Amino acid sequence: MSDTIPELVASKEHVVYCFDVLSSHFSGSAVHEPQFDNLHCPLFVTWNKQSRRGLRLRGCIGTLEPRWLHIALRDYALTSALQDRRFEPMAHREVASLSCTVSLLCAFERAKSWRDWSVGVHGLIIEFFDPIARCQRSATFLPEVAKHERWSCQDTIDALIAKAGFVGSVTDHLRESLVITRYQSTACSLSYDEYCSLRQPLAGHLPAANGLPITVPA
Repeated sequence: MSDTIPELVASKEHVVYCFDVLSSHFSGSAVHEPQFDNLHCPLFVTWNKQSRRGLRLRGCIGTLEPRWLHIALRDYALTSALQDRRFEPMAHREVASLSCTVSLLCAFERAKSWRDWSVGVHGLIIEFFDPIARCQRSATFLPEVAKHERWSCQDTIDALIAKAGFVGSVTDHLRESLVITRYQSTACSLSYDEYCSLRQPLAGHLPAANGLPITVPA
């Protein structure tokens, strides 16, 4: 019998389960129990929506503290879709235009400076004292954010400081004061159409782009 710990890799099964959970929420049906390994790790669930200008963020929430994957994916699939305060709660009619990304986080380590990380490789957690509001602030970006936005190292740090709620001018002194934890992740994404091709729907029906139900053959 092997005692090997399952490898921490985001998979299509994880993303399919998130779509299952969201579809079940809108249909009122029960969601099947997940069949993948119940790993213990930090994670994020991100929903994007197809628009005329391409994909745009529709919700992204997760945790930097390890949680058991079976429960956490169910929780964050719904929380990111319905409770991201930056957006209105998702509507049923939007599901067919969504894509979903599951990110499993690993390799957390303290960075030596605000430059000690690589775009496209590392996610960041910053912590700092806000000299204007006189309070502690923190924020995080997943590894794919800086690459997607085509930001430089400094662009990313400054955007992350703003995300944390700082409203003043970002100075070298403030950048140097940051406590930065860098991390890595594995991520897997599926569009709604890709989900439909992989998964038999729980209730036999899923919303189509034109608002009418479609049936995926069993």
